[in-house]
Formats: sequence, structure tokens, C-alpha cells
Amino acid sequence: MGGGCRVRNKGRVLVKQNHVIVYTLTWLFDNGKGRLDVISKKATSLQAAERRDKVTKRLLSVTQKERDALLLDFKTSMNGLEESQVEIMRDLYGGNEVSHGEADSWLKKIIEAFVNPFTIILFALAAVSYVTDVALAPAGEKDFMTVIIIMTLVLVSGVLRFVQEARSGNAAARLREMILVTTAVERIGTGKKEINLDEVVVGDIVHLAAGDMVPADLRILQAKDLFISQAALTGESEPVEKFGSPANQAYPTLTDYPNLAFMGTNVISGAAIGVVIATGDDTVFGDMAVEIVDVDVETSFEKGVNSVSWVLIRFMLAMVPIVLFINGFTKGNWMEAFLFAISIAVGLTPEMLPMIVTASLARGAVTMSEKKTIIKNLNSIQNLGSIDILCTDKTGTLTQDRVALQYYLDVHGESSARVLRHGFLNSYFQTGLKNLIDLAIIERTQKQKDDDEPTLQGLEETYTKVDEIPFDFERRRMSVVVEDKTGKTQMVTKGAVEEMLSICSFVEYEGKVESLTQEIINDISKTVGRLNDDGMRVIAVAQKTNPSPVGEFSVADETEMVLIGYLAFLDPPKETTADAIKGLRDYGVTVKVLTGDNERVTQAICAQVGLPVDGMLLGTDVEGMDDATLSEAVEKTTVFAKLSPTQKARVVTSLRNNGHSVGYLGDGINDAAAMKSSDVGISVNNAVDIAKESADVILLEKDLTVLEEGIIEGRKTYANMIKYIKMTASSNFGNVFSVLIASAFLPFLPMAAIHLVLLNLIYDISCIALPWDNVDEEYLKLPRKWDASSISSFMLWIGPTSSIFDVTTFALMYFIIAPAVTGGQLYSQITDPAVKAAFIAVFQAGWFVESMWSQTLVIHMIRTPKIPFLQSRASTPVTVLTFAGIAFLTLIPFSALGASIGLAPLPPVYFAWLALTVVLYMALAQRAKNLYVRRYGELL
Repeated sequence: MGGGCRVRNKGRVLVKQNHVIVYTLTWLFDNGKGRLDVISKKATSLQAAERRDKVTKRLLSVTQKERDALLLDFKTSMNGLEESQVEIMRDLYGGNEVSHGEADSWLKKIIEAFVNPFTIILFALAAVSYVTDVALAPAGEKDFMTVIIIMTLVLVSGVLRFVQEARSGNAAARLREMILVTTAVERIGTGKKEINLDEVVVGDIVHLAAGDMVPADLRILQAKDLFISQAALTGESEPVEKFGSPANQAYPTLTDYPNLAFMGTNVISGAAIGVVIATGDDTVFGDMAVEIVDVDVETSFEKGVNSVSWVLIRFMLAMVPIVLFINGFTKGNWMEAFLFAISIAVGLTPEMLPMIVTASLARGAVTMSEKKTIIKNLNSIQNLGSIDILCTDKTGTLTQDRVALQYYLDVHGESSARVLRHGFLNSYFQTGLKNLIDLAIIERTQKQKDDDEPTLQGLEETYTKVDEIPFDFERRRMSVVVEDKTGKTQMVTKGAVEEMLSICSFVEYEGKVESLTQEIINDISKTVGRLNDDGMRVIAVAQKTNPSPVGEFSVADETEMVLIGYLAFLDPPKETTADAIKGLRDYGVTVKVLTGDNERVTQAICAQVGLPVDGMLLGTDVEGMDDATLSEAVEKTTVFAKLSPTQKARVVTSLRNNGHSVGYLGDGINDAAAMKSSDVGISVNNAVDIAKESADVILLEKDLTVLEEGIIEGRKTYANMIKYIKMTASSNFGNVFSVLIASAFLPFLPMAAIHLVLLNLIYDISCIALPWDNVDEEYLKLPRKWDASSISSFMLWIGPTSSIFDVTTFALMYFIIAPAVTGGQLYSQITDPAVKAAFIAVFQAGWFVESMWSQTLVIHMIRTPKIPFLQSRASTPVTVLTFAGIAFLTLIPFSALGASIGLAPLPPVYFAWLALTVVLYMALAQRAKNLYVRRYGELL
């Protein structure tokens, strides 16, 4: 496996916690912290500038040096560093980790857990209670109970948030550590070996091959047809060629130097050896990372979550002043009205939304890891659940990824050890990325050696490598030049049959060389076609004796070749593929195959795994289409063959432009561009570095069945997040109506501020288990895309349902229950202040209990379009927490806690009315759900 760029994010790795806070206290807190950050950043910028100048000088100083002088400067050699030198170099130049911001200290995490709108209001309530109940109260009447209760709520709220976010952060960090990236270095005593990226130090000798990410800033010492993509640094899409010789002039920028390679760039083709000049934060990439550390790019999912938050907050900003003024003018107690309005604001603010989203994503990621799926970016979980088209390569996905060389044939289809011999020379001596075909050739040659095939003995000792022309996806072939002990040289080339025929002028058969005629080409095409129809991939082998290049060998020398035969490989289809494709189809995901392989091989494999070939396009077809034509064609086509990397990316982009959510599964260099173009890039743990770097999701096993389970888990995660969002939106909307009505018509507050925050806290605790809730199987059958517009319609449709029963509870408590408990008089008829207080205590207790019942039961109503408890049941944690919350708050009016916060015990008749109210509420809510689904098509 090649090198890659390891970036350690010292801050939080979870979805950004978008607390949209509109409170003055919080605003001041954030802005005060921001001023400190600005001062800190100025100091950091000065340090960064000094480091940048130092590193730039170091890189420039090595560009014009000869190899031996350069190695001497860094106390290294072509054999690498000694193990004893490694720690010395690390201490001297630093490690190979790029810091993305400073680590959050435990103190900072605790402060963030306790400083939020909810706890700020609780602190304010505690302060007011302390002044009124303790500081200004007579000596014998001082009461600390309310202050103690409020501070207990602060403690419970903060600890819950801290523990949940710490667990989520730790889970995500553990998952990221499972994705290992290595690079090949030389070390004295051990030779060439793979090491983790963070172990690379200045002075290390690094080997690069096609598909590798460059692990640090290097000075190239040796290079062969080395092309590197520097798009990550410069934005230029075209790869640039790099060389091992000293630079003979100055260039405008560091990235223009032809003998420097930089961390974060990737090798497109060729091979190289380089010495590490800078690591970690001292690299060009590291310097850029410091500059952009605070730049956050919102995903579509985060934008959707934020849009919901802003809808609720705008709602709150409009309604809270109305509540304040109505209560202030009608009740005359402006302090009490202010605290009540602020408490309403807390209840309407979705302060639990970030924690629920974080917990849902972390739980989904952990669950996926147990199913062999690692999530690199937690926001990708929702995107994974939304895909309706999966584009995949063929090898290893539809097939077993166990390529075996079945036949080695001459041009007339007869078995020929000479063809195998030349295939081995090409595969063995190439320095680029040895793919499955190369490994299959080497393995089969070894087997034939063991069977005493004389022409295959001692090839490694007989030949030495002279030169190499690496593979690329335009030529679809690669060449090596070898020399035997007699001094005879040969260029041996292997590659795709059509591309090989284009460079061959001759054909060899039974030791004779003759011109390659159209008749022979037709015979070859028929033979290859038959093998393709059997699901075999065929490549051609050609050679040229004593080639005479001008200077170094290049692509221009691949002419006048002699075709000697072809190699046929079989990669059998996986037994699980047919069921997995059917399963994906059942879950609304269409599978499309995008491959660089031959169309007949691909068609044969698709037939074997039950994937219907509804139209086929070749790379040449795609190339000849404009965007509009391709946009129509991709909808009708399931198989795309002989595609280049650019063409794969174009097909994916076209599908996305048509409104599809597209996942791309690949593991090769040729898949990276398509993965970056998709909504979700999916790769495997043994993929080349650039593929893993481009991926959002890493499969520990390249199997569509594993991916199917990941898609289902993504939909479950999305479902449980959207449940909370819609519950919060509809419940808060209904509460606004209830509070407005109560404020306008009641001569006292329907609840005290402490009641509201206690109710809000217990309700939030009841929702903590939602990430672990069950999801209806029917909901999982279709892809789910984030749609913020559905929130508003849901809120307006479902929200007012609870207000109807809040108003009936107001009427019941005001006209029947409270008068019955306090002597039969209405509030307006009571003159005794103590009786008035008792009336208010009973009234507030009644709405307090009813609010908890209705708010909590709505969790069970909204989580499913079915009839709750009968047709669809919540998970055990959700059921236990919700009913525990109901039981706890129902008992509070009968406890000392209830008495201390101004609640009175409720008579038995109240609970008869409550039972009736709950039954009617659930019936009406079910009816409202059904009507909503009928109109909008789905509930969640």
C-alpha cells in the first residue's frame, strides 16, 4: 500500500454543533471569546509566517543540489536512516502530523456543556430566586429549596450533554483510527518497508508508485515517467511531470519546481524515490491547513438542520415579546412575566437538536463499524441513506476479486509458455502498482515453474530491467525493457487488446514473424470475443527485439511491435452479488456498472449476477455526447464499459445533475475522480491511497451486501434524526398557541418559569434515546433526501392538534377542577390570597401534568405513520424513558418537590378527565397524521 496524507483533527470530529443562539448573554459570551481568539490568531499567524519562511528556504535550498550533497546535508543515504536516527530527526524537525486547530481541553468541553441557552436561563432563574427567597426574605422565612432545585437541573442538563458528546466524540475518534494509511520507506537494517504516515521523518527515503499519496514534502531523487496531480494545492486538474535532476533555474512558486513533491498530492502514473525535506505543519499542505483551520463548509444536511433551527427561533423571536407584553399588562408583575417569557423561549429553542444529531450520527457510525463499514465523515451517514443510484466498478464488487490466469495463448488460440514468459517479464519488472492481473501472472508462472516448465526457469536472474513506460488510462497498456545475459534487449508490452493491436505491425506464430493482416485481426477478435462471452478478461502481449530509443524510452517507442499472443483471466462472480443486487433494488437503489473493462466481459458478468443490461455505453460513446444527450442516455443505461477516469466522473456528474443522489464504489486510481464527483464516495480498506482519500465511507469488505446494510443503517439514522426535528417543530408550534391563549385569557400565569424549565428538561431527557429507536421497515424501503420544506408543512399541520387539548385542559382546570379543590369559587370570585394561591397551584399542576403527557405521547405518535403501540412499537429505551418521564412528572405535584415549586396535589377526578383527554388527543393526532400522509405522501 502506498503513502497518504494523515491529518489529525485535534478538535471535534463530529458534525458541527450549530447552536443558533439568540440570547444576549450567550452572544456576549461568544463575542468575548471571539476577541480572545482574534488575539490568539494574530500571535499564531506571526509564528506561522516565521515557520513558512524557514521551510520555504529549506525547500528552495534543496532544489539545485546534487543527490550526494543533499543526502549528506540530511545525514541520510539511499538506504535510508538508521533506526537510531529516526527519533533524533523527529525531535529536530517534528512529527508528520498536520494540526487542524488546538485540542479542546476538558475544561473547555465542560464549559461548552454548561453554557447554552437552557442553562443560562436556569442560572438567571436561580439568581432571581436567591434574591427573592433568600437575600430579601426575613430571617425565619429564607427558603433555599427553589435555588437547590434549579441548580440540580443545571447539573443534570450539563452532565447529560457532556457525557453524551464525550461518548460520541470518542466513538468517532476510534472509528477514524481504524483507517490506516502507510507509505514505503527505506530504513537501514530492514530495507524497504511500509510504515504509518505519522512515523515518517525528515531524511527518510520514500518510494512512490501510481496511486500513492505523497506523505510529506519531498525532493525527488529518481523518477521514471512520474506524473503527479497537485490539484489539492494548486487547483490545477492536469497532472505535472516531475524529475529527479537538480533544477537549473528559479521558478515563480514552490509548486512549479519539477523536482519537489508535496504532501497531499497524489501520483497519477510512474514511479519515484525521494528524500523527505519537511513533515507535518512544516509542509506546504500543513501551512495551508493552518490558514483554513477555521473555515467550515456546511453540508446540505447541516444547512437543513440549521434551517429548521432558524424557523423555530424566528418563531420564538416573534412570539416571546407578545407573551411578555400580554402577561406584563394583564398580570401587572413584569419580573414574573419576563421570567415566564424567557422560559417560553427556552422551551421553543431546539437546544437538544445538536446533541440528538450528534448522538444519532455517532450511533449510526458505531453500528456501521460493527457491520464492516467505517464512516470517515459522519455527515455522510445521511447521504449514504439517501442514494438512489449506486455506481460501481466490476472487479471485486460483482466478482470475487480473485483474478486467476486461465489461459496463455498464441495468436491462433493454442497454449504457449512463451506468451506466459513475456507476460511474467512485464509484470515482474514493472515498478508501478502491481494490480490483480500482474499478481495472477506471477502466481501462474511460479506454478508452472514448479511443474518444471523449462522456458520459465530463472527468469528473474536471466534478465535485468533497463527501462519502463508506466501504465496510463489513455493508452491502457504498459511496457518494460529488459536485457538478458547475452546483451539482447527486448521491449515487452501488455495491455487491452484493441490498444495493443493499434501498435502492432507484426505477429509471431511458431517462431515465425509475419505482417499483421486484417484476416489475422478478425481471427483474434473472434477468439477474444468467445473468451469475453465466457466472462474472461483478455489482454494482449507483444514484444520488440533490440529497440533503439532516442534518449530514454518513451511512449513513442511503442510502435512496430510483434504480437505474440494473449492472456485470459477469470474473476468469478461472488455468490452473494445476485442477492445483494436484488436487495438494493428492493430498497430503491439502482445499480449501474462503470468499468474500464471490455464490454463483452462486463455483459457476461452482469448476466451471471442477475443485473439486467438495459443499454450499454462505451467510453467512446460518452466522449462523443454533449451534456444534454448524455443526461438522457445515463437514465436508460445500466452498464458503461471501457471508460476512462474522466468519463466515469462525467457519468456520475450527469446522474447528479438529473436529481439523483449517487454513491460511487471503487478502489483504484481510475475511480478517484468519480468518487469525488459523487454524493458519497465509497472505497475499501485495501484500496490505493487516493481512492481512500477521496472516499467518505470505507468498507472493510468489498461486498455489495455490506454496502446494503450500510445504506439501511444510514436511513435508520436519518429517520431518528428527522423524528426529533419534526417532534420539536410541531410540539413547539402547538405550545405557542397554547401560551398565547392562556396569556390572553387567564388572570395568572398558566405555569411558573421553574415549571416550564423542569418540564422542558424531563421532555429532553425522554428524547435522548431516540437515536436508538426502531424504524418501520416500510420507511427503510425508499431513499430519503433531506427536505427542509417539509418541516414547515408538518409543523403547521400537526402542531395545533395539541393546542386543542391544552385549551380544554385550561377550561377544565379553571372552571371545574381548581374551584372544586378550593371551595367552589372561580378565581375572580376569590378574595383570600391564600385560596388564590391554592387555586393557581392546582391549575398549574393540572396543565403541568397534561403538558408532559401530551408532549411525551406525541413522541410515540410522530415516530410512525402506523398506530403506535399496536402496529409499531418504539424501542425499549425510548419506551422506558418516555413513560418514566410521565410517571416522574405526574408524581411531582404530590411530593415535597412539587410543594416547594408551587404545585398542589390533583384530585382523582382530574385523572379521569386526563385519561379521556389523552385518548381523544391520540385519536385526533392519528387522524391528523393520516390526513397529512394522504396529502404529502409520507409522515417523516
